[in-house]
Amino acid sequence: MTSVTESNPDIEISRRRLLGTVSAAGAVGIALGGTGGALAHSALTGSGSGSASGAAGSLTSLGATRVAFHGDHQAGITNPLQAKGHLVAFDLAAGAGRTEAAALLRRWSETARRLMAGEPAATADSGIALDAGPSSLTVTFGFGHSFFERTGLTARRPAALDPLPAFSSDRLDDRRSHGDLWVQIGANDGLVAFHALRALQKDAGEAARIRWQMNGFNRSPGATGTPMTARNLMGQIDGTGNPKPSEPDFDKRIFVPAAGPGPAEHAWMGGGSYAVVRRIRMLLDDWDKQSLAQQEQVIGRTKATGAPLTGGGENTEMALDKLGADGTPVIPSNAHARISAPEQNGGAAMLRRPFSFHDGIGADGAPDAGLLFICWQADPLRGFVPVQRKLDRGDALSEFIRHESSGLYAVPPGPRSDEYVGQRLLEG
Repeated sequence: MTSVTESNPDIEISRRRLLGTVSAAGAVGIALGGTGGALAHSALTGSGSGSASGAAGSLTSLGATRVAFHGDHQAGITNPLQAKGHLVAFDLAAGAGRTEAAALLRRWSETARRLMAGEPAATADSGIALDAGPSSLTVTFGFGHSFFERTGLTARRPAALDPLPAFSSDRLDDRRSHGDLWVQIGANDGLVAFHALRALQKDAGEAARIRWQMNGFNRSPGATGTPMTARNLMGQIDGTGNPKPSEPDFDKRIFVPAAGPGPAEHAWMGGGSYAVVRRIRMLLDDWDKQSLAQQEQVIGRTKATGAPLTGGGENTEMALDKLGADGTPVIPSNAHARISAPEQNGGAAMLRRPFSFHDGIGADGAPDAGLLFICWQADPLRGFVPVQRKLDRGDALSEFIRHESSGLYAVPPGPRSDEYVGQRLLEG
């Protein structure tokens, strides 16, 4: 979206002015509750200014919610799940190096800043998101292992970015894995999300080409009576047990320390995080043939509420030692929830923030659908890897899923107000 003046020259209000008006109302205005909604309506319709009326209605909180681009951490890590998402990996073009990468990240950062603020792209905005607010748009950037060779920065590549080990259940397609650069886009409006994808693709120009791209979705905000943990395409509540920002060790688990014990040349990652990205195909026809009781035994939780089979609610701790009348564990020894539990993996934890995907129906009539699994951690060797190794050895869920692509990316900290993403690496 550029401004309302494109459709009605009598109304001279840009998205930036709208967001500024709303933010002036304070926290309530940002959520567009009460007075905030009235302010937005007045701004959009030009009420009291003598301009034409009825040109547009007020933005709801869904459209007007704005996420800051600048900060200690990049957006898109701890923010609530969004309804629409795009994941895309780029490879630098032949001959492109550190200079071209820095210029590209500078362009991308400016575009992300503008779009997340509800402004048009700086050059040749397509108008795809015209009339929409920022809709909780987040854009997140990361660097793959190969990026450091391409830019002559191998000495500054952290050991935590070493390639993930092979797992016996992997069926990986290299064409849909890895990449020099990774971008995660999320928004609560499909057109806003696509607008960002298209703008960043155009910004890449001759500096980088798309290696792979995937589209995802989640339940829309407001679709349930109260906020709740998301469900995946198997119908299971997915995300129970995620580390919470309120926990005292959350930052230690999810973000790289600002001043850690590592070498000085890796200090640019302080405040950053590591993203493991996996396309996990769900064999839904096979899953749907299982009875409800069988599905719950595979997961170790009830399908309706996500509560452990040992009782309680979704957030009740699992009683892993509890035995049934037959003397066997109530939560089976190979149940997914048991094997992946932090207490079963030396405290290993990661912040899961996925999208579901559906890429059509195959020739066999089975849906090509599943989970775009994204998890965040301060060190994948202490987060994803130990948990996946254990799942690989005996998870009952493995029979119903297939890991088809994989990537690991170093996601630098959020940029300061005068920085672009990755500047401390590329210019440090």
